[in-house]
Amino acid sequence: MVECPRDAMQGWKHFIPTADKVAYLNSLLQVGFDVLDFGSFVSAKAIPQLADTKEVIPQLDLSNTQTKLLAIIANTRGAEEAVAYDEISYLGFPFSISETFQMRNTNKTIAQSLVQVEEIQNLCVKNGKGLVIYISMGFGNPYGDAYNAEIAINWVSKITQLGVTTIAMSDTVGVAKPDNISYIFNNLVPEFKGIEIGAHFHSNHETWEEKMQAAYAAGCRRFDSALKGIGGCPMAEDELVGNMATENIIYWCKKNNISLGINEAAFNKSMLQASGIFI
Repeated sequence: MVECPRDAMQGWKHFIPTADKVAYLNSLLQVGFDVLDFGSFVSAKAIPQLADTKEVIPQLDLSNTQTKLLAIIANTRGAEEAVAYDEISYLGFPFSISETFQMRNTNKTIAQSLVQVEEIQNLCVKNGKGLVIYISMGFGNPYGDAYNAEIAINWVSKITQLGVTTIAMSDTVGVAKPDNISYIFNNLVPEFKGIEIGAHFHSNHETWEEKMQAAYAAGCRRFDSALKGIGGCPMAEDELVGNMATENIIYWCKKNNISLGINEAAFNKSMLQASGIFI
């Protein structure tokens, strides 16, 4: 399980004070998530909500947690900053297979972004970090760019050839359908053995369960989510569709007798804090 408070915070309407972010992140570190997507090294002008990531890092308590930190970066410069922090285990890079959205999100073409992926992967290897590539618009896009499942699958092949071993198929604007989800994961999971193929879904309360069911049945075992289903990409032009809610995934796993190793008392404490922050 990958908890994504960074995704929840980045488009929030008012600035969340640094002390509140630190307290919330420290509470999430006690829950038992595998990875915490906690902050980003991107332009403060583009994402002002996360301009204090460098101030947050030294205040995080990593002394009693197995959770690993992931930071989002949008270019090589951001990666150079992020790899300098011992606390960070993973860098995440959004690689859109929609030309329109890649320009909106990182101000680079897909071809230019592929060069960036290679540069960032080299930096990660050199500095002992893992690179997570998010295949943004991996299940479709609203911009009119060419899309089908085979295009998404082919991009995964190209990315893995650069040595990347973790890829998250991303439903950036919440358009994924169960049949497309099933097709993509049924093709990716068996084909790319040794590669961790995850799902970063955005969904509403009507669609989350069918997306979860389709991905899990097709072999996906890495899921991104955020408490209360908050979040979305502020670079997307459509009204934001929130992240898949962490509490829904936990409920679904319990219902299906899937053990997660979550500390429920710590989780409930984090839910209370989230209610005080996201108001």
